[in-house]
Amino acid sequence: MAIPNVVTTPGPRRVISVDLDAPLPRLVADATGASALVIGYRAGHPVTTLDVLLTADPEDAARAIAPLVDATEPAGAYDMAAPVSDDALPTISVVVSTVVDRVDDLAALLDVLEHLDYPRYEVVLVDNRVRVPEVDALPALLLGRDVRLVVERRPGLSAGRNAGVAAATGDVIAFTDDDVRVDPRWLRAIGTRFVREPDLDAVTGVILPVELSTPAQIWYEAYYGGFSAERTFAPVTIVPDDVRGTMRHARVSAVRPDGSVRKHFAVYGIGAYGAGANMAYRRTLIDAVGGFDTTLGAGSPARGGEDLAMFIETLWRGGRIGFEPHAVVHHRHRQTIEDLHAQLHGNGVGFTALMCALAARDRRHLMVLARLMPLAVQVKAKQMASRLAGRRDAAADTTTEASTTRIPRSLAFHELRGFPAGPAAWFRSRRRWRDVEAGRFRP
Repeated sequence: MAIPNVVTTPGPRRVISVDLDAPLPRLVADATGASALVIGYRAGHPVTTLDVLLTADPEDAARAIAPLVDATEPAGAYDMAAPVSDDALPTISVVVSTVVDRVDDLAALLDVLEHLDYPRYEVVLVDNRVRVPEVDALPALLLGRDVRLVVERRPGLSAGRNAGVAAATGDVIAFTDDDVRVDPRWLRAIGTRFVREPDLDAVTGVILPVELSTPAQIWYEAYYGGFSAERTFAPVTIVPDDVRGTMRHARVSAVRPDGSVRKHFAVYGIGAYGAGANMAYRRTLIDAVGGFDTTLGAGSPARGGEDLAMFIETLWRGGRIGFEPHAVVHHRHRQTIEDLHAQLHGNGVGFTALMCALAARDRRHLMVLARLMPLAVQVKAKQMASRLAGRRDAAADTTTEASTTRIPRSLAFHELRGFPAGPAAWFRSRRRWRDVEAGRFRP
């Protein structure tokens, strides 16, 4: 049953980058939007965001943005360590698995990937289409590009990524998606973090929107308060709490560079600090884990969860993950409400399918989940109640009309109804992959 949309449909919202060390721009409402997501930069790196209501008077926007200048540290305070030389940086392979259904976005991504600020890297594009159409856009798209093409006809994002890893030659494997545009310094931020913290197994980064042109895109930002959780620009290292007994590595800590703990949380909440659109692993970690779980991910009945499974497996083994805010990518959110509903439903399915996959891999997850379930249910119920009431998860500290966007109840409804469907979807996904491996699968 569809839940009626009872909220005001927002108009387009501009995404504006502002250098907080320069004079503030004069921002006014115009035909492109009467509100804006302002991304504040210092020394070329994003450090904060703010939703701002625009009017005909530029002073209104200037007053809203001005507190950001005083609230964030001056340029230079974000990178106190000496620069890492090119010779010290690891070789990186960028793996993009695609079914070539977003040709324009894929072309824009490849344009940037060819000109990244990094000394030694390669781009591995995986053609993960089960069938190739008679009119194929891919050959023309790759013409003249320095891109290695890998073909993987077995379905699913995990299968595509695993094929990319198998072909990659880098010490570090970085992953992004074909609806993403990466910052030119994306790899340098990743490589630098691996050098400065040699015991890291993985690095994740910030995901910002490419645009907020449609209601669905605006509501997605409001629904999560960011791409996968409340957006933050503070670097942390996610470290498993090495306690004895059942809960060993089941809880983790987000540790600041000075050694203080920002927060503690269950390992299953690692999605707050990373997503598949912006993640990188040491090759040794991926080999040790055995690659991405092929029963999870887009293109499988389980719909998602393969990125979180890899994060959790990293921490479950006692590994460490660095969240690096200088590693920035820009994601094009789903443009229609129908696509957004499908995505959120898939998120719900993928999360509970993920729990099944983890338990199948290591039975200790069942004991940990049983201990954490009462608190998890309480937290999730509170979160879903807020979303069903049409409130966003994480409004900005400065309250404006733009920062208090109300969201349709239908978003929470579609995610919520995905949760109970996850276990059955995972069993179907596992059965299908067995058929794939046995050569019995027919799409």
